[in-house]
Amino acid sequence: MIPLLMLCADLVLRNGKIVTLDAAQPQVEAIAISAGKIVAAGSNAQIAQQITPATKVIDLNGRMAIPGFIEGHGHFMGLGESKMMLNLREAKSWDQIVAMVAAAAKEAKPGEWIVGGGWHQEKWDARPQPNVNGFPVNTSLNAVSPNNPVLLEHASGHAAFVNDAALKRAGITRDTPNPPGGDITKDAAGNPIGLLSEKAQDLVKVERDGQAEKAIDQAAQECISKGITTFEDAGSPVDVIDRLRKRAGAGTLPLRMWVMLRVPNNVIAAEAARIRVIGFGDNHFTVRAIKKQIDGALGSRGAWMLQPYSDLPSTTGFATETPEEIERTARLALANGYQLCVHAIGDRANREVLDIYERELAGKRDLRWRIEHAQHLDPADIPRFAKLGVFAMMQGIHCTSDAPMVLPRLGAKRAEAGAYVWQSLIKSGAHVGNGTDTPVEDVSPIACYYASVTRKLKDGSTFYPAQKMTRMEALRSYTVENAYAAFEENLKGTLQVGKLGDITVLSQDILTVADDQILKTQVEYTIVGGKVVYQNGR
Repeated sequence: MIPLLMLCADLVLRNGKIVTLDAAQPQVEAIAISAGKIVAAGSNAQIAQQITPATKVIDLNGRMAIPGFIEGHGHFMGLGESKMMLNLREAKSWDQIVAMVAAAAKEAKPGEWIVGGGWHQEKWDARPQPNVNGFPVNTSLNAVSPNNPVLLEHASGHAAFVNDAALKRAGITRDTPNPPGGDITKDAAGNPIGLLSEKAQDLVKVERDGQAEKAIDQAAQECISKGITTFEDAGSPVDVIDRLRKRAGAGTLPLRMWVMLRVPNNVIAAEAARIRVIGFGDNHFTVRAIKKQIDGALGSRGAWMLQPYSDLPSTTGFATETPEEIERTARLALANGYQLCVHAIGDRANREVLDIYERELAGKRDLRWRIEHAQHLDPADIPRFAKLGVFAMMQGIHCTSDAPMVLPRLGAKRAEAGAYVWQSLIKSGAHVGNGTDTPVEDVSPIACYYASVTRKLKDGSTFYPAQKMTRMEALRSYTVENAYAAFEENLKGTLQVGKLGDITVLSQDILTVADDQILKTQVEYTIVGGKVVYQNGR
């Protein structure tokens, strides 16, 4: 579409397959951006009228351009910090992790923290010996790092493993009780093995002074290299929010941030009015949501289930915060004009949150409250998302990453009926967003898109294929749906005149290439507000 008032463009993309996701004009050859916003979209000949000697022109040479990817649920500072610690994601055994810590201990100063993250016991080749419910005992970790405290974050973010030096610094002994919403795992003799789940992680404090600005830079560069133009941050404290806002005001954030406030209710009451902001820093920074967490993760058996775990019938998981506390948060959100976003993975957790939302949203319209993850649902609760206007903010990559442990944890019947039921939710009329939960998973939208449309596991099998997204549904989940879930549909999600010039250019057409070619797709350009913030190879 060409506007009546012609404007000279700052940037023009031409000669491409530009998928706009605008129903009125689904695909164009060229697009023009001026002053950070799209001013025209149409044929090469039409957009040529926008070009002046000062216009930057990118010839797409037939490549695909799409609305900028929006990461719908991730942990921005966690991503940056993960780039500054031991990467344990690819570790195949506990012994391999211990060896990595041993190497780090040789280089570390006495008393200096050794921090790593990304391990997952279900992805190891064999169970460690000895173990407690599949988790290692920290004896070997103590042997290689007696003078340095060690903290190794679980891939899910819902547990951490520490050595005795770290337990000692935290004052944790065999007599330390479990904190509310947390678990200090102990062996048969009653001694802590080093595993701290959920709120028990808060007992160990790692000193990371002076690392925050570097973490922001690391996270931002990682995101734009993967084609992400907006990052929806799933919960940060006040000091991080203030730091990010300062960066946005200074123009030193290369992507846009939409941040959830994650603090106790007393802090929400004191700070919510001051912190709330929309579109600050030329639409680079927004805080209009509150994050809470009602349960843990499936991997650590912390997800709160209606029925016991199939592989550990003594537990149904647990609540990390009481429903009553989250109901108080809901009232604070309503009073201060915030969305509420609650982490819920287990079917019991999702039901409890839906019950809270049903009570608090009665008689209110279009508040777009969200359930973050919504991974395991009782079939009776699936229609409630659309009925209540609640958004299911899910992560496609979690399905294929977690699938090998879903069957042991839940059994086939529960898994098929309620695990990652994207199609069931979409067909019911619910809004389904997408993301990676980084640093739990690689922040790559391409890898997550592949998981969403194939549900293919590493062994070549497909995890309940009836729930796969179509190619277009998956693309919309990463653009249109994520923008709508943040009240930003008038700014982002589609490439239309008047919207922000946020565009991702890909090396191939992810809507049509064969499944096995999707993961070979490269991000060629990431464009935010008409500025190229990333170019492949540069």
